[in-house]
Amino acid sequence: MPGKCEICGKSVQFGCNVSHAHNKTKKMWHPNIQRVRVLVNGQHRKVNICTGCLRSEKVSKVG
Repeated sequence: MPGKCEICGKSVQFGCNVSHAHNKTKKMWHPNIQRVRVLVNGQHRKVNICTGCLRSEKVSKVG
């Protein structure tokens, strides 16, 4: 899956896992991207959107 929402632009975030001993290791958080058929300008189109945009109804889902 592509790592970017076409509606809000949400993409991968970077940070560190921090243990109790304060050891730090690199970590990536991926957004939950879904490929969904939506109605754009009167036409059906498949777009990659995050579930946050899908739940908040920023696009009108088809089917």
